[in-house]
Amino acid sequence: MMAEGIIIKGIGGFYYVEADGEIYECKAKGIFRKEGIKPLAGDNVTISINTNAENTIDVIHERTSVMNRPPVANIDRLFIVSSTVEPKPVLFIIDKLTAIAHDKNIEPVVVFTKCDMAPGDEYAEIYRKVGIKAICVSNKTGEGVDEVKAELKGHISAFAGNSGVGKSSLLNAIEPSLQLKTAAISDKLGRGKHTTRHSELFKLCGGYVADTPGFASIISEDSEFIIKENLPFAFQEFEKHLGTCKFSTCLHIKDKGCKIIEAVNNGEIPKSRHESYCMMMNQVKDLEDWQIKK
Repeated sequence: MMAEGIIIKGIGGFYYVEADGEIYECKAKGIFRKEGIKPLAGDNVTISINTNAENTIDVIHERTSVMNRPPVANIDRLFIVSSTVEPKPVLFIIDKLTAIAHDKNIEPVVVFTKCDMAPGDEYAEIYRKVGIKAICVSNKTGEGVDEVKAELKGHISAFAGNSGVGKSSLLNAIEPSLQLKTAAISDKLGRGKHTTRHSELFKLCGGYVADTPGFASIISEDSEFIIKENLPFAFQEFEKHLGTCKFSTCLHIKDKGCKIIEAVNNGEIPKSRHESYCMMMNQVKDLEDWQIKK
């Protein structure tokens, strides 16, 4: 019997596929290995369900997005979580993650937590101004939690943010029974250890959420680069100005006749967003494609 489903977890060469309300343990057909294709959590697949033999993944359907680190497919919402206090927002990190999301065809949603301790509207307005959804949340009072829930429905989502910003608290506020799988804090090391190294999808609020330790790594400066040709397009507020600068080679950093800089100076583009762009461009502008990690 054939069925359509989604891979929710892969571990030790076995893949667990949700299809028709059931979870099936499957092996991938050998042709995928020959073609250099590795099934990923989030993949939409066609499987064969066999009574007297292993279930198999027969077809991996076209992906809309792929994250290599962590390995997960078809994420279409990236929730970028930052707190208003302890720690305060680092706009460069937020901007870098929104750019990575856009470059990978993923919609970013910026969430500011701890808004009961300090308001987040000033930060949120930066992103709302450029067309990025931004939500202010308090895990204590419940402010904004329903708004985040609504954004999960019908999507495969992931949450990213620095340690201490309240990602786990937010997810547990959304669904208290979820209780994210983190190990107990080590008395000797004084830090927590994640219980797993594989990506896994959990059903939540009518969608799926990827639980994976790797999403913290995309924040580090050397983990993800966007090539210089693509970087201006990763800042969506730049797009209507692209191609209108005085020089076709304009990098939009400090070039004469640059329409992006003009838009920053007249307040159309937030200065902080352009500063983040310049930092990212300076990291990659002199790199060749082969030097950039994939």
